Amino acid sequence: MNIGYILFLSLLAAGPLIAGEKPNILLIYTDDQGYGDAGCLNPDSKFATPAIDRIAREGMIFTDAHSSDTVCTPSRYGLLTGRYAWRTRLKSAVFGAETPCLIEDGRVTLASLLKGVGYETAMIGKWHLGMEFPGTRAGRDWSQPVTDMPLDKGFGYFYGIPASLNYGILAWFEGRHAKEPPSLYTRKKPNGIAIDDYRIKPPYESTIENPSLPNEKGLFGGPLEVASDFVDSECLTRFTDKTIEWLSEKRDPDKPFFVYLPYTSPHKPVIPIDRFRGKSKAGAYGDFMIETDWHISRILDWLDEHGLARNTLVIFSSDNGPEDTWKARQEKFGHDSNHIYREGKRSVYEGGHRVPFLVRWPERIKAGSRYDGPVCQTDLLATVAEVIGTALPDKAGEDSVSFLDVLTTGKAHAPRAPMIHHGVRGRFAVREGNWKLVMETENRKRREKRELFRLDLDPSEQNSILAEHPDIEAKMLKDLQRIVKSGRSTSGVAAGNDTGWWDQLIWMERW
Repeated sequence: MNIGYILFLSLLAAGPLIAGEKPNILLIYTDDQGYGDAGCLNPDSKFATPAIDRIAREGMIFTDAHSSDTVCTPSRYGLLTGRYAWRTRLKSAVFGAETPCLIEDGRVTLASLLKGVGYETAMIGKWHLGMEFPGTRAGRDWSQPVTDMPLDKGFGYFYGIPASLNYGILAWFEGRHAKEPPSLYTRKKPNGIAIDDYRIKPPYESTIENPSLPNEKGLFGGPLEVASDFVDSECLTRFTDKTIEWLSEKRDPDKPFFVYLPYTSPHKPVIPIDRFRGKSKAGAYGDFMIETDWHISRILDWLDEHGLARNTLVIFSSDNGPEDTWKARQEKFGHDSNHIYREGKRSVYEGGHRVPFLVRWPERIKAGSRYDGPVCQTDLLATVAEVIGTALPDKAGEDSVSFLDVLTTGKAHAPRAPMIHHGVRGRFAVREGNWKLVMETENRKRREKRELFRLDLDPSEQNSILAEHPDIEAKMLKDLQRIVKSGRSTSGVAAGNDTGWWDQLIWMERW
């Protein structure tokens, strides 16, 4: 553990808190849910989301909120650390299940920040930031513990799965072990109820050489390591049950709690359980969102029943925009998962990273309020630090800007620092006020050109006005280059990145 981190922990122990009881914090994170997949944001939605809408009705809607990236792993890194993931070794795409964790030892996370001031901390759901497993696929020793995982990043309790279901090593891990280890094998199987989809369900095979699986419809992938008791459709129920169990039985009731609950829905496989099938007007996807919403209602009800709702800060958001199946859903059902925004998951355009973002805290937030200014999920670390009255050290939350003033007054005291967007192949964009500069990049198919949009006049990003505003372009390019090179977008000493110049930065000089 580095000296700076030790000093930070000592400051946490001694630092003052805001007046009054420390709030509990519940962070609910859905997977591939688009901006248009919440009734409170999309009046034309083809399915109802009453629990999600309740959070909005009893709290604050952020209409211009963004995930820090456009796919799973980097968005989750930014959410928990307040730092853009492209500053790390991960410059594009996502991790599989098995790799050293992207959050390095000693980096401040939401969990370590809160654990340091006496919170009980739990992570229940999908991790997807890397774990180290005992042995290799050719030979595991599941009696040995999993390492470099949530319990090493500030969480006192972990129940969940390592990554997305299509990456394997699928088992119900609790702590550092799974009761039933992933000692069998499978591949993705056809899912007959959803568009371009798959399943992870028995039967499973005992050998890796020839799992008896249909390789039809392009569903190859694998073989995946899987436990005998693992079934994909159980994820939402198990994660919700375990959250309620931990809240009811396993935490210290005399301490405030922080629960990070990253669900696996509506990410593929789209697998609503039987009681929810046929409930929407958007096919299995809409049914799956209705099931997700119902599980959220179970937790909100638990808070009510135990008298904890008033001083619990509930944060709801998604890791990126909707999967590419949004196009077929739009054509078949007339449902716009990306709402009015351009493209979806993986894209640097608004549909890729403008996401639902709702915050409820009856103790401090006016019910039914709304904020139309830009915020990023990286901002949660600085916001929570201000809630608990703690200053972050220089090398923590480098891209995190507190919005506590917005929560408590409905207004930002100052404009947010420029926000950086990042696509799956490493394409960049920078956002300042209503302006968005999308950078050129080379990819395998074509060269993507530089574009400039004014989002208040053109939220769907249909007409680039780059040629008309060379002064705006020059300023934003300079800001982007400074933010990338310095290692931070907030004020403070230069923090640097984990690497030097990389290939996607074709619009700035090497350093």
